[in-house]
Amino acid sequence: MKQLQLVFLIVSLIASSCSDKPSLEQEVREALNKIEGRFAVAFKDLSSGETLYINADSVFHAASTMKTPVMAELFRQAGEGKFSLDDSLVIKNEFKSIVDGSPYLLTRSDDSDTLIYERIGTKESIRKLMTDMIIVSSNLATNLLIDLVGAKKVDSLLSSIGAPNMHVLRGVEDTKAFEAGLNNTTSARGQLLLYERIATNQLVNESSSIEMIRILSDQQFGEIIPAKLPSDVIVAHKTGSITGVQHDGGIVMLPDGRKYILVLLSSNLKDRNQGIEVLANVSELIYRHVAQTGKL
Repeated sequence: MKQLQLVFLIVSLIASSCSDKPSLEQEVREALNKIEGRFAVAFKDLSSGETLYINADSVFHAASTMKTPVMAELFRQAGEGKFSLDDSLVIKNEFKSIVDGSPYLLTRSDDSDTLIYERIGTKESIRKLMTDMIIVSSNLATNLLIDLVGAKKVDSLLSSIGAPNMHVLRGVEDTKAFEAGLNNTTSARGQLLLYERIATNQLVNESSSIEMIRILSDQQFGEIIPAKLPSDVIVAHKTGSITGVQHDGGIVMLPDGRKYILVLLSSNLKDRNQGIEVLANVSELIYRHVAQTGKL
């Protein structure tokens, strides 16, 4: 009888301990509440189907996260035979505003890829420009590629997969469009749907998904999602940042073959470094949750 009572006591203590443990959502919200800012989170474990959504449908300025759907549309049109990714484009620095067609130039000092400006007037392959658009977030390469595929086509691709509040209207540094409120937008849920399609080979085709993941995995900016993860975890992702904004989204691939999608968006940040740190902490929280779940 005493042994049975002891067993009941132990079970009760374990149950009490588990109930006191904060949920993943509680932990994430607590981390985000440590600094001033506006945040959104979308998470999906592709193995278990577990999800977490916080402000997932809220609209954010896309910043450079819009470059992933541009890449997807490049693969789609290449697959239709409109061009080969090994074809070349002339590198130029003159583009037309979507407001009135007036010309504008990109500023080298505002571009994370400065080397491309030394090659204006020469040719480069679409594949190389596309890779630089993703891994070093080249603005000039992005505008060249949007001119090629058309922003409306990129927007149609996003509509076709039902990505809420994700729109690509224009290239980078179209000041007149910005002043008119014509901006590229994104949402955490929309990006999650995009990356889930890539991760499960349902965007364009399997070979395109494999190549997109390879390019995204070579991302050179790793301050947020990968920052606090083990070195054997592969992250195929795209960042985006402008004043007060820090985004990161992509596919996280664990050594055991499991994958999850994570999108972290922020705006109204008062301190860039604090924002990056908090988002990196959220990424670590989610990774630990997934890793621990796999051990049960």
